[in-house]
Amino acid sequence: MRTQRFFSTALHTFTSFRYRPTPLIAKSAFHHLRKASFPISKSTTLKAIPGIPFLSSFFTSSAKPETDDNSNMSYPGERSAEEWRAVLSPEQFRILREKGTERPGTGEYDSHYPSEGVYNCAGCDAPLYRATHKFKSGCGWPAYFDSIPGAVTRHTDSTFGMQRTEIVCSNCGGHLGHVFKGEGFPTPTDERHCVNSVSLKFQEGDEGVKAKA
Repeated sequence: MRTQRFFSTALHTFTSFRYRPTPLIAKSAFHHLRKASFPISKSTTLKAIPGIPFLSSFFTSSAKPETDDNSNMSYPGERSAEEWRAVLSPEQFRILREKGTERPGTGEYDSHYPSEGVYNCAGCDAPLYRATHKFKSGCGWPAYFDSIPGAVTRHTDSTFGMQRTEIVCSNCGGHLGHVFKGEGFPTPTDERHCVNSVSLKFQEGDEGVKAKA
């Protein structure tokens, strides 16, 4: 009985034991960890910092076409990807056909303010905007408060976790940019068509608009 009681008491003591280090022991252990030989250089720390995927994808060539209702639409001037590659530069193809975005402030027409003329689609040459539609917005891309009637088609864009309105050429479906409303600009429509310069080709005069009319 004494032997059995001894082992029972020992078992109870072992299973109920909880190790709680004293502050002195904990401090000593921390001190030894700090002195451990794990060299970390500044360069190693910087390499461990993750990138910002949103900004990276927004300004690089990884943009992909939308897969909503506009992917099923047909346009009078549409062509195959191979045919577009044959007539567009790589940058034009990336933006017009793959819905990419040029870097702000770098576009040819960002600070371009002629008194007259027409901005045509760089893909199919269809007239899109008059020079009189353009205004200074300071956004880094060409901005227009309106378009030539019927020249631009709007679609819902749900990329980057937000709802935006994409604008494309009504003739070929080429991606132009996005349109924003209610920003308070002193324009007749209170809209801003934010368009990539690469998607456009300026033409002096309005022959193209007259021909369309």
